[in-house]
Amino acid sequence: MSLAGPLILVGLPGAGKSTVGRAVAQKLGCGFVDFDVWLAERSGSSIPQLFAEQGVEAFRKTEYDLTLELRSEPPMVWSPGGGWATIPGILALVRPSACIIHLLVSADGALARLRQDASIRPLLSGNDPQAVLDRLWRERADRYAEADYVVETNGVTVEHVVQRVLELALDKHTMDTSNE
Repeated sequence: MSLAGPLILVGLPGAGKSTVGRAVAQKLGCGFVDFDVWLAERSGSSIPQLFAEQGVEAFRKTEYDLTLELRSEPPMVWSPGGGWATIPGILALVRPSACIIHLLVSADGALARLRQDASIRPLLSGNDPQAVLDRLWRERADRYAEADYVVETNGVTVEHVVQRVLELALDKHTMDTSNE
């Protein structure tokens, strides 16, 4: 199967966007871009440094610019940062060709996954990462709800999530080509 447009995984930090995205891209035989890795490599700074030096709004602008750039690339799997979906106009920018899948994780589930590296997550670096994740969920839930599909990631294996994402991407691809 080839993608008709980008396959974009959205969700809270710790939802599995990078892990699942990499595995899905491998199974599809297409490219994969982890926005945080790409932006850090391109800038020569870590994500926490970028947040500290630029602030959240400037960081979101770099994500927006990367999105514009990737739209002209062959379809691949994207793993943007957890706040990418909140950028004004970003979802409209990638539609209708994109397949956007929300990897749903509870704040508790995300925190359990992030415990080892919460220090490298700029928005979770404070004294109460649970409260931060709860706040991020409240702030972002409406934007995540605009995804084409939702895949639950709590209590299931990565392999299960990867398989479900592949099924949904295939369904979207089939629906898009049948409407032409």
